[in-house]
Amino acid sequence: MQHENLWAPWRLAYLKRLDARRDAIPASESSDASSNFLADYWMTPDLDIQNHVILRDELGMILLNRYPYANGHLLIALGEPQPNLLGYDIEKRAAFWQLVETAMQLVMDVLKPNGANVGINLGDAAGAGLPEHVHAHVVPRWSGDTNFMTTIGDVRVMPASLEEMAEQYRKGLSG
Repeated sequence: MQHENLWAPWRLAYLKRLDARRDAIPASESSDASSNFLADYWMTPDLDIQNHVILRDELGMILLNRYPYANGHLLIALGEPQPNLLGYDIEKRAAFWQLVETAMQLVMDVLKPNGANVGINLGDAAGAGLPEHVHAHVVPRWSGDTNFMTTIGDVRVMPASLEEMAEQYRKGLSG
């Protein structure tokens, strides 16, 4: 079986910034809720529009990824930071999966992609950009959505802004 590679070199600068930030946080503060953007967003619901939070319930939220792999890339997280899903009790895990299902349905209904990637990276070794706060990704995919601009030009082409995507998703929730 021969595998093709999907290169995403623009992520390296983002991951290096996360590593530098993580290294700068004293160990005594590394589990502090304010040490990551998801916890920060959770604690500031008045900034949901600015932070592109699409949906918030009593335990978690769905938001747009500021560093998307494709237009409409959503993140799903509970408000309480845990490094692993097993850190949550069964009720919170169920709430997490309900948010993931809601995000998947929202992507399919609003954007009508040809498919989607749904995943969780647990820990640094698995590629988690924010290993202290488990979160899921729902990435809409279209046939041919990776082209020469990405592979040769090292550039992603996003046809809609985060604000436009957030507006589309919010309309999808209310409609």
